[in-house]
Order: sequence, then C-alpha cells, then structure tokens
Amino acid sequence: MALFYRFLFFIAGLSIMTFGVCLTIKAELGAGAWDALNVALTEWIGLTIGSWIIIEGAVLVCINSLLIQSRPKLLSLLTIILIGSLVDLWMFFVFESFAVYGLMIKFVTLILGIFIIGLGAAIYLQAKFPSSPIDGFMMAISERFRVSLMMGKTVGELIALIPALILQGPIGIGTIIITFTIGPFVQLCFPYFEKLMQRLIEGNYQGK
Repeated sequence: MALFYRFLFFIAGLSIMTFGVCLTIKAELGAGAWDALNVALTEWIGLTIGSWIIIEGAVLVCINSLLIQSRPKLLSLLTIILIGSLVDLWMFFVFESFAVYGLMIKFVTLILGIFIIGLGAAIYLQAKFPSSPIDGFMMAISERFRVSLMMGKTVGELIALIPALILQGPIGIGTIIITFTIGPFVQLCFPYFEKLMQRLIEGNYQGK
C-alpha cells in the first residue's frame, strides 16, 4: 500500500506541476528560466517544448552526477520523459486556445502557476522516486554546496537564465518573480506533504 501512495503522489504531483508550468508560460509575463530556454529552443530549432524538456533533462543527468560525484541516475530520465510528455499534453489539449488578457489577469495567472508548480513539486518529491533532472539539479546544488532547497532552486534558475537570455527567450518581469519565488513555494509546501505521506504510510501499517 505504501508503494501505491508513493505512485499516487508521483503522478499527481507531476501532473499538477506541469499544469502550473503551462500557466506561467501562457501568462506571457516572462516564463521561468528553464521554460523560457525551452520555448526559445522551440522557436529557434523546432520540436515541442516537451521535447526540449526531455533533451535538457538528459544533459542535466550528467551534470548532476558530476556535482554529487556518483553514477548518473538514469532512471530520472523516465521522470523527465513523463514531465515533457505531460507539458505537451497540457499545451495541446488544454492550453492550445487558452489566452489571457489584461495585465492584472496575467499577473494572477502567473502567481497561480508559480504556486501550483511549487505545490506539485512538493507532492511528487515525497514519492522518493527518481526526481526530474531539473529538481535533481536543485538537490545536487543543495547537497554539494550545503545550502537550502530554496537556495538550490534559485541558483538553478539563475544558471538557466543565461542561455535563455542569449537565445532571446520569453524573459520578462515574470521570469524574475519565478526565479526568486519557486524555491520558497517548494520549501513552504514540502513539510506539509512530507507529514501527510508519513501519516498515510503509518496509518496503513497500523491498519494491518
């Protein structure tokens, strides 16, 4: 039963997180650094945003292994393939004709997207399945340099911002907001879902 809860958290968390990613892109105030990079690569070279998420993830698997000096976590590729596929599914079947008008509505959409990303990340990380290479990058930075998850996420976003700027991705005020708020949102939601997972597993054992 514990494996069932972990799998449920994993799928639900990734579905929620990718929904939030699409919201921040559609807000058109500036996407997150990684997403801005993926959008820029799509516009410059082709392929879908989800495809670039997968390619980017494969590169980060190697970088993460170097940071924590361990073997590449190849299973995390399965996670990033799922994330890339979910983003494309949301974009094609839910957000294809979705448009946001008005500065205030765009701002609300952006903030809602950021919170949903943090919520989804906090949920799926509880599964203890291989994390996405992007979140693995956050955790590798945190472990390697002994900083908080919040700081690790912020540093990772800043690193992605450089090529996104070079390729003239959708960078704007929203990018700055995302860069400095995603980490805190993950940090805010993480303890709650960590306790929830523990209660579900402990309750299952007690029920036996």
